[in-house]
Amino acid sequence: MKPVATIILNRNLPEATDNLYEHLAHYDGDVTDIYVVESGSDDSKLAKHCTWHANWPEAVQHGLRYQRGMNYGLSQLVREDKFKQYEAFLLLTNDTEFETKPSVKPLFDIMQSIKRIGILSPCSRRWGERLLLQQEQTKFFWYIHNTAYLINRKFIEDVMEHESPDYMNMLFDGTNFRGYGTESELIAKAYANDWAAAITTKVWVEENESYLLNRADQIKTESYEENMKLYLTEGKEWMRRKYGFNSHWSMQMYVKTFYNQFFNYFPEYERYKI
Repeated sequence: MKPVATIILNRNLPEATDNLYEHLAHYDGDVTDIYVVESGSDDSKLAKHCTWHANWPEAVQHGLRYQRGMNYGLSQLVREDKFKQYEAFLLLTNDTEFETKPSVKPLFDIMQSIKRIGILSPCSRRWGERLLLQQEQTKFFWYIHNTAYLINRKFIEDVMEHESPDYMNMLFDGTNFRGYGTESELIAKAYANDWAAAITTKVWVEENESYLLNRADQIKTESYEENMKLYLTEGKEWMRRKYGFNSHWSMQMYVKTFYNQFFNYFPEYERYKI
């Protein structure tokens, strides 16, 4: 049995999705099963490796975005009695490009060796965080902004919706449509439940932003500039309404409180603190 389930999110970019699927199948097919969520894609633009097609009217019109899309994939695994087969879940958008080959196995090996990791992110060469990882390849962070996460199943079970998991609530808050602050909320839940969030340079990854910049019409989303405006305005309202925070800085300080407390409870992990 393979220990990792990889979920790739696609919306009308079948070539990119199939390329990522086939890359992972070639280099990591021995450790991961791969599933593709079609986020309201047109019937003519489904990936050839499509697993589930979210094709209800709202999904077709607006797409699911990352939060609802990953909730949908994870909840489908629950419905199909496959969720508990896996030890971890690698959540990817289809613009993810791995430089390290293989990539899933080294990520999973890190999660297996450092038992309290709930969220693990590969690093980008464009991130400033890489400067903190020169001596120690893996560190615990209180802020990670990425669309490639390996998430421990036991952590998900601690915080997931158990009664009726679906695309709105399985792991992420689906009311936060564009995802502003999603990573902070998830990391806060991790440290509050004795799990850590880590970045590693043992695996390098990049996000190919050219898809959003140049193919927004094909994806059927707003332009990059318009999406960023909505990402901020809608996200800040979600954060204010849910947490009472009027700035992202306040949200980050909230997360850092749990981060600092984690090392009081688990001093044996002090070497991973930034």
